[in-house]
Amino acid sequence: MTVKNAGMIGLGAMGHPMAMHMVKKGFVVSGFDVSAEANAKATEVGIKVVGAPADVGADAEVVVVMVATDKQVVDVVLNSGLADRLQKGSVICVASSCSPKTAQELEAACNAKGIGLLDTPVVLGQQAADEGRLTVFCGGKQDAFDKAKPVLEAFGATVVLVGSSGMGQLTKTCNNLLLWACMSANYETLMFAKKNGADVNNMIAALQHSSGANWSLSRWGKSTGKWAEKDMDVALDLAQSAKVPMPLAALVDQLMKGMNQEKMQALMS
Repeated sequence: MTVKNAGMIGLGAMGHPMAMHMVKKGFVVSGFDVSAEANAKATEVGIKVVGAPADVGADAEVVVVMVATDKQVVDVVLNSGLADRLQKGSVICVASSCSPKTAQELEAACNAKGIGLLDTPVVLGQQAADEGRLTVFCGGKQDAFDKAKPVLEAFGATVVLVGSSGMGQLTKTCNNLLLWACMSANYETLMFAKKNGADVNNMIAALQHSSGANWSLSRWGKSTGKWAEKDMDVALDLAQSAKVPMPLAALVDQLMKGMNQEKMQALMS
């Protein structure tokens, strides 16, 4: 059966454009946010704003959750009444970054209620969200993925099932380990170049044609590093549990604590 009704809980910087693209692709979208301003903006682009997270589940067959923390994800999925309000066979997609364990526990709880749950974290950042070309890493069961995929493709240029529950989150964690490591290395390298008399803008342009090219470098000065601490905490907690030594990741964790967009842009001036 084709999904017609979708929902979005969390209508902020990422959730708003994701829901907007869902509307543009022809879905009837219900939405909720704790911010009155976010709700007002959502109404302007054709999203039906409702009064509570559970109300999003009144009509929606696929609900995407984009909130900030693991606790907020659990509150929305289980404690708000959303999982109880949804019809059997509906699917919740957790687009928020959270721990794989949280995703696995939520999937088990939702499956017991007759609904599916996928962890569907997104990557490539704000610009990709605005343009509807995010990459979506999905973890969960094939039937839930098949049902939710058309909704996820409304805002995702690449939507891939990478494994069972939690594997979407693990894939994003691996992606961001590499991202923050590259950002730290780029900063150190560009500082070195500047101190030795290079024009950093010319250096960045030249390096795009070299073996040192990377995504973070291609967008230097646009990224913020805002979620690095959260990402690194998840990664290092998983490493500790699995008893995997990660000395480079531990160093990146420390380096990224002092990183921000202003510091990165300063190298270019």
